[in-house]
Amino acid sequence: MAKAWTGSRLDLHLDLHPDLHPDLHPDLHRGIGAAGPAKRRAALEAALREAIRDGSLRPGVPLPSSRGLAEQLGLSRGTVTSAYGQLVDEGFLTARPGSGTAVADVRDPKPPAASPHRFAAPRPEHDLRPGSPDLAAFPLRGWTAATRRVLAAARPELFGAGDPQGRYELRAALADYLGRTRGVQTSADRVVITSGYHQSVQLVARVLRSQGATTVAWEDPGHAVFRELVAGTGLKVRPLPVDEGGAVVDALTDESAVFLTPAHQYPTGVPLDPARRRAVVEWARAAGALVVEDDYDGEFRYDRRPVGAMQPVATCEVVYCGSVSKTLGPGLCLGWLALPSRLVEDFVRAKLETEPFGESVGQAVLADFVSSHAYDRHVRASRLRYGRRRERLMEVLEEFPRLTAHGVPAGLHVLVTLPADGPGESEIRAEGEARGLAVRGLAELYQNLDEAGQGLLIGYAGPAERAFPAALEALAGTLRAVGL
Repeated sequence: MAKAWTGSRLDLHLDLHPDLHPDLHPDLHRGIGAAGPAKRRAALEAALREAIRDGSLRPGVPLPSSRGLAEQLGLSRGTVTSAYGQLVDEGFLTARPGSGTAVADVRDPKPPAASPHRFAAPRPEHDLRPGSPDLAAFPLRGWTAATRRVLAAARPELFGAGDPQGRYELRAALADYLGRTRGVQTSADRVVITSGYHQSVQLVARVLRSQGATTVAWEDPGHAVFRELVAGTGLKVRPLPVDEGGAVVDALTDESAVFLTPAHQYPTGVPLDPARRRAVVEWARAAGALVVEDDYDGEFRYDRRPVGAMQPVATCEVVYCGSVSKTLGPGLCLGWLALPSRLVEDFVRAKLETEPFGESVGQAVLADFVSSHAYDRHVRASRLRYGRRRERLMEVLEEFPRLTAHGVPAGLHVLVTLPADGPGESEIRAEGEARGLAVRGLAELYQNLDEAGQGLLIGYAGPAERAFPAALEALAGTLRAVGL
C-alpha cells in the first residue's frame, strides 16, 4: 500500500539515489545489513547539499522536522537527525531551539552579472508615453472588497476550468454596463471575454482567415503593434489614410474588414466624422464585411458627453472591442468582444484552439466590481483627474507655439506635430531620454512611410499624481533645450 505523506506540515522533494531508498527499491536492499543506515544517511546528506547548492532549497527555507522527513522518505528518524546534524556542522543548515531547522545562506557573495537580455525595459523616471492609466490610482479598496465578496460566496466550480466564452455573470454585467455607458446593444450570450485587445485582435484575425478572408484595412497611422499582429496571421493589411475627420473610409474597396478607433482615433485623437460613420456601415453591409471597433478609451471625454459607440447602428456588421487596460490596468488581462450573433460560435471555437480553459476568479471579481457600480465610480473619478491633467499639459504646450496639438479633449494622450524647420522627433526623444523623460514618436506608427509625419504622442495619465508636475517640467525643459 502506498504511504500517505501526511505526518509533516512541510513537504520536501529530494532526489535520493535509487539503491539507497528502501521503500521504493526494497529488492536492492536485501543483504545490506549494518551498512544500510550509513549509506542511507550519506545519500540524504548528498541530496540536501545538492539541493542547497543548485538553489532548489533557498536560504531561510524551513525544513520538515526529523520525524516528518523520516515519514516522507521512509527512513528512520535517527538517520534524518544524524544527517541534519552533519549539515549543521558543515554550515549548510541552521538549527535554533524552538525555530527548527532551516537552510543556511551558502551562496557566492559575488552574484553573477545580470543578463543583458530582458523582456521588460526599466521604466523611465518621467514616463509620458501614451496608453497607460495611473496605476497608483487603482481602486484597491473597492477591488479588495469585491474579491472578498466573491471568495466568501465561492462555489467549488469557481476554481475549475472556466467557460471559454467567459463567466456568465461578467458577460451579463458588461452587457448592462456597455448599454448604459456606450450605447452598445448586446446581451450576455453575444459577449466573449478575452485577456485584452491583443487576444481580441488575434481572434478576429483567426475567424476572418477561417472564413476565407485575405485582406483587411487598418488606419494609417494607427496601432502598429496590433496591425503587425494581424499581418502575422497571413492577412494582407492595407493602410487606410487618416485626416481631420478620422479614417478616410471612401478609400475602402474589397477588404473583408476594417479596424477603426472611431470615438478617439489613435494616434491623432480625432473622432470619426458622422457622415463617415454612416458610410463605413453602408460599405460593410454592401460588401458583407466587418467593422472592428476598438473603443479603447471611449469613456474619457472631457468637454462633453463621450461620443457613443458605432455598434448600436450596425449590430450585425460591427465587432465591438473593449478592455480594462485603460481604465483599471493592463495587468488584469481582461477584455471583451460584443459580437454579431452569427459569429459567437466561430469566436469561441477560435478561442478554444489556443485557450481551452478560461480564467475564472478575476472575471468573477470584475463582474462584482461592475455590478456594484464601483467601476462607474472609478471611471468618473478618473475622468475628472485626467481632464485636469490634460488642461495642465495644454498650458505647458502653449509656451511652444511652433508645436501644433491635435484631437479633441478626450483619451489619455495628446498628439503634437513638429515644425518642418525645427528639430525632429528623434532629436527631441534623445534629449528627453537624457533627462529621464519618455514620450512616443509619431513616425513609427505609419505603415505608409512616404506619408509619415513627425510628431510626439504625450501621455498624461500614466504618472502618479504627485509625479505629474515633475514630468511636465521635464517635458518643458526638453522642448526648450532643442530650441522649440
